[in-house]
Amino acid sequence: MMWLPSRECIHNSLLYQFMVQLSEQKNTLFHDYNQLHHWSVNNSDAFWDLVWDFCDVIGDKRQPVSFCSEQSSQPAKETLWFPHASLNFAENLLKNWNRHAAGDALIFHSEGQPERRQHISWQRLYRQTSQLTQFLSESGVKQGDVVAGYIANMPQAVIAMLATTALGAIWTSTSPDFGIDSVVERFGQTKPKVLFCTDGYCYNGKPHSSLTNVAEILAKLPSVEHLVVIPYTRSDDNLAELAPLVTSLRINLALWRDILIRHEPQPIEFKQVTFSHPLYILYSSGTTGKPKCIVHGTGGTLLNHLKEHQLHSNIQPGDRIFYFTTCGWMMWNWLISGLASGATIILYDGSPFFPDGNVLWNIAEQENVTLFGTSAKYLEALEKQGYQPIKSHTLPQLRTLCSTGSVLAPEQFDYVYRAIKKDLQLASISGGTDICGCFAIGNPINPVYRGECQGRALALDVQVFNEQGEPEFNKQGELVCCNSFPNQPVGFWNDPDGSRYQNAYWNTFPNVWHHGDFVKLTQTGGIIFFGRSDAVLNPGGVRIGTAEIYRQVNPLEAIVDSVVIGQQWKNDVRVVLFVQLADNCELDDELKNTIRERIRTHCSPRHVPDVILAVNDIPRTKSGKLVELAVRNIVHGQPVKNVGALANPQALEQFKGHKELE
Repeated sequence: MMWLPSRECIHNSLLYQFMVQLSEQKNTLFHDYNQLHHWSVNNSDAFWDLVWDFCDVIGDKRQPVSFCSEQSSQPAKETLWFPHASLNFAENLLKNWNRHAAGDALIFHSEGQPERRQHISWQRLYRQTSQLTQFLSESGVKQGDVVAGYIANMPQAVIAMLATTALGAIWTSTSPDFGIDSVVERFGQTKPKVLFCTDGYCYNGKPHSSLTNVAEILAKLPSVEHLVVIPYTRSDDNLAELAPLVTSLRINLALWRDILIRHEPQPIEFKQVTFSHPLYILYSSGTTGKPKCIVHGTGGTLLNHLKEHQLHSNIQPGDRIFYFTTCGWMMWNWLISGLASGATIILYDGSPFFPDGNVLWNIAEQENVTLFGTSAKYLEALEKQGYQPIKSHTLPQLRTLCSTGSVLAPEQFDYVYRAIKKDLQLASISGGTDICGCFAIGNPINPVYRGECQGRALALDVQVFNEQGEPEFNKQGELVCCNSFPNQPVGFWNDPDGSRYQNAYWNTFPNVWHHGDFVKLTQTGGIIFFGRSDAVLNPGGVRIGTAEIYRQVNPLEAIVDSVVIGQQWKNDVRVVLFVQLADNCELDDELKNTIRERIRTHCSPRHVPDVILAVNDIPRTKSGKLVELAVRNIVHGQPVKNVGALANPQALEQFKGHKELE
């Protein structure tokens, strides 16, 4: 056990208050999380009904909570949640604006530029949302239209999203480090009417212009009628390079500043929409083909985020929450929903290691962050570089540290409690873009055990199936969800018969959501992740999660990063490990033997790689996820369908032409 909440911590949590309220309503004592989870799965209608009220959702709820026709062959997939309800997403995020008018709603930090720090009050957030709503309405945006952002993680991105959803329109975004083809592959499918963009972004101490990319993107997106430019990296508003193009394309060009000048704030008329009305379009990474355009509903996204924030993460009014993310990752959407709980959102645009590894912890200390969110890879990199925030920063308000994006190794649990803070809830969370939320998540009343996600999310019947579709306990298998939940996607964009959506999640096991993670349920009620199931190694018919190998290899001082794949070899599969070496290190026989012996000792002889090769870089997506399938394709001489989804596509060249793999 790594952490045990105090009695005071438990009693002050919103989850405990929820359990007390439920106990009073049902005249049954709910005394622990496992009991509550069991009840929430078996009584999911009653659970979500109570969450709506407990979290003060603004809207017309109406009954029933859920509906599925008796003729349905797939009730888990086809259940409709709150079929007669109406609400507005932006209204729920802005509901605290008048109560806390002068308080901070957003705080913005920009890499290496402390003078750009901004405090956006709740009143200012509401007023600017009103001004942008008027602009969008005058631009012809109406319910169901798509508005896009090619935009840095800054207050204007939040305001543009709020204005879009206030009208019942649909928001979609990517970060400005996405290349032209990657943006067109996404927005070309969803056909936005309005495009918001920053003139550039900063990363690793260098400004990068976006306007050249924007010009080429617009030429390939005939749906765009209006372009809004937000000056960010340049002090002037000179848009000479765009003006001829937008004129030739008959696109209306506006500057953010001019929109605010032209429109006076006024009360916002929030468009009420149905519970399942499209809110966001998020995109799969696209490393195996054209990105899937995943449509998320208004009510399901809001209600699930409220549950995850208030019950699982104990986010309360006045809390300050930070997640290191960009507008191209679903954690941005998750973060911004914190406004609905009355929290202040901390935004950061830039590198987490510029000018050094203290940058995010400086922000956490300066802004009294209560929830700090990041990726497992970031924590691993911090440890490798020797950073110990516990010795350099005072973080008295920090209660929760969330990690996601990849498997958090047990050694990183040790690092967090040794080098960041001892009294801290470490929540290793996992779900994804597919549900814009979590299947595995933390909670403030349970212990934290080394190497484990604390447990299954409330009202989600998460199970582990073997290959025959049978439930397993304390054995590795496929993560599935056996019941319906409000934040299931509405579907995929441009998928009229629903076949792509069906194939993505519902065809592996009948009427069961198949998520594609290789996991194990533990005796403590937790979940251990072993990697993506489509990347599972299978030498001699034994299934091996890739995270087990990374756990042994990546902590070595000589190793910066690694990726492991299974190569088809002599009617079987052999394990091939690629390692990125630290400076001045060599992949000699001694290091290879160290790697093999460590894996053999801590895993099994089956895990030991047959081939170990050195490369200069390991390919990852722009959100930091390993792309094992892309590496596997390269090794097998197969094409990688969408290299534009990678943060470092040039790294793929490192995996070609190895004689040892012929």
